[in-house]
Amino acid sequence: MMLIADSGSTKTDWAWIENGTIVHRVTTAGINPVHQGEEDIEKVVEQLFPRKNTSLKWVFFYGAGCIPEKKGVVEKVLRKVFPDADRIEVESDLLGAARAVCQHQEGLACILGTGSNSCLYDGEKIVGNIPPLGYILGDEGSGAVLGKLFLNALFKGALPDGMKEDFLQSSGLSYPEIIQRVYRQPMANRFLASTSLYISEHLDVPALRELVKQNFRDFFHKNIAQYGRHDLPVGAIGSIAYHYRDLLQEVAEEKGYKLSTVAKSPMEGLVAFHAH
Repeated sequence: MMLIADSGSTKTDWAWIENGTIVHRVTTAGINPVHQGEEDIEKVVEQLFPRKNTSLKWVFFYGAGCIPEKKGVVEKVLRKVFPDADRIEVESDLLGAARAVCQHQEGLACILGTGSNSCLYDGEKIVGNIPPLGYILGDEGSGAVLGKLFLNALFKGALPDGMKEDFLQSSGLSYPEIIQRVYRQPMANRFLASTSLYISEHLDVPALRELVKQNFRDFFHKNIAQYGRHDLPVGAIGSIAYHYRDLLQEVAEEKGYKLSTVAKSPMEGLVAFHAH
């Protein structure tokens, strides 16, 4: 039996695979070795596997923060829990996205969620990556940047009359509270991305549709175009890609790219990848 984990800072999706099919699925707290030490990661894993597990032979863990210098921390914990596993592999969430949307073929893979990232994938490994730089310096195409663009347009009068009052009423927020959430409280990126729910419910407003498309245009211009590979398909993983896929498709075509797979989660694609 095989175990595949897809982990972000908020949650980890675990799936047990048998004969290419998901037979069990569980969600736990997120694991990110950049922000968590070995002891914290061990606590999360041991909640799911309180005793050493000898039935799993292949374990594939894809996670945010699983950069080369930090992968060993997660692997060490997994080795304790699965001492008899023939293979334990810890890789980045970006490689997980690439394997999910491109499988064993060359392509351009993207993560478009709260944050954003992209890579050039040769069918086996990542061979190019434009640094995303985070939501202050970069992260074009992400939910956090979409939230920044939205709140800027909202308070600077670039959206239709009455929309500011409607948003404040429906969200229960005030201008001072928004400033507080962005500049004084942790996880400002998640707060900014949370405005996407309101945006997605008002896409009949042309100015909002254009805002979403501009966010995607910036992503293609500043990230995807840098790979110089218009010949390759573009696949995307994440909530922003999934919920705005029609607008993402429009922008991809506008920029001369073919959009292939778009999925909210990489799990089904990873199951298919490891089945072959």
